[in-house]
Amino acid sequence: MSRVGKYPVEVPSDVQVTLTNGVITVKGKLGEQSMPISRHVDVKVEGNQVAVEPVGRRSRDNWTMWGTTRALIANMVKGVSTGFSKALEIQGTGFRAAVQGSNLVMNLGFSHDVVYPIPAGIKITTPRPTAIVVEGNDKQRVGQVALDIRSFRRPEPYKGKGVRYETEVLRRKEGKKK
Repeated sequence: MSRVGKYPVEVPSDVQVTLTNGVITVKGKLGEQSMPISRHVDVKVEGNQVAVEPVGRRSRDNWTMWGTTRALIANMVKGVSTGFSKALEIQGTGFRAAVQGSNLVMNLGFSHDVVYPIPAGIKITTPRPTAIVVEGNDKQRVGQVALDIRSFRRPEPYKGKGVRYETEVLRRKEGKKK
């Protein structure tokens, strides 16, 4: 069983953490996030650390929410201080992407361009026509937006064409033989 909950979350000097009425709020240079605290854990803000403790040691729900809450708070602190990013790359002849206003326009081999409206709080850039970088302060939203973009044309195993994560390793299959 994981014991990640017992380690306190270190808060950088440029981040403010407040706890009011069962809601924790984290403010930093990249924005503000808040989250309701589960009734299964107690959260204490002490100086530049946030400590999470289970309410009772015997309940399975308390122990599971202990580590989960600690990890969510750590992600909030990291998000408002440094942020999160996911890099995607596009493989395929003629496949490309570009940001036009508040939309990401992708040419992925369909008869029409795929237009994806960029959600609020997310920044999408295209350093190259075949590269997409998704950035934001919420880890879950950054991952979901990257997954949505990837789902327009997932990489296929024969030629590897499609949208993939930059670090993704694709298992290639052998085609038909004569």
